[in-house]
Amino acid sequence: MNESYLDDFHVGDRLHSAQYTVSEAEMIEYARRYDPQPFHTDPVAAKQAAFHGLVASGWFTAAITMKLMAQSEVRIAGGMIGMGVEELRWPRPVRPGDTLHVETEVIEVRPSRSHPDHGIVRVRNATFNQAGEVVQTMVTALYVPRRK
Repeated sequence: MNESYLDDFHVGDRLHSAQYTVSEAEMIEYARRYDPQPFHTDPVAAKQAAFHGLVASGWFTAAITMKLMAQSEVRIAGGMIGMGVEELRWPRPVRPGDTLHVETEVIEVRPSRSHPDHGIVRVRNATFNQAGEVVQTMVTALYVPRRK
């Protein structure tokens, strides 16, 4: 796949990722290291918690989303450089065995005022499970080079 530059992006473009199936073991391993709460790390205790079962840390869901975006149809020249996250929401938990994919919509494309050789592409990402339910939404800005 060809690398993309600022002029290759247009408002309304939609891009799609591959799929990724989440295992219970990796959910627990991540949570033990970075979000050690019983509803993320202990399947027995999680049954008594708010989600009535083991769920992934939202930060783990964000990490999977990043992996899927980095391996998606979005191939930015020089790599995908994020400038920040404007919005991040987890409307539904991710559970062991869920298969996730990301759909990305370009919502703004503009040249950078301070770096004329680059521009900013704002995107809205939605991460879905296998049932088509949204498990994460995120709006972010990407730093994208212009063609020389």
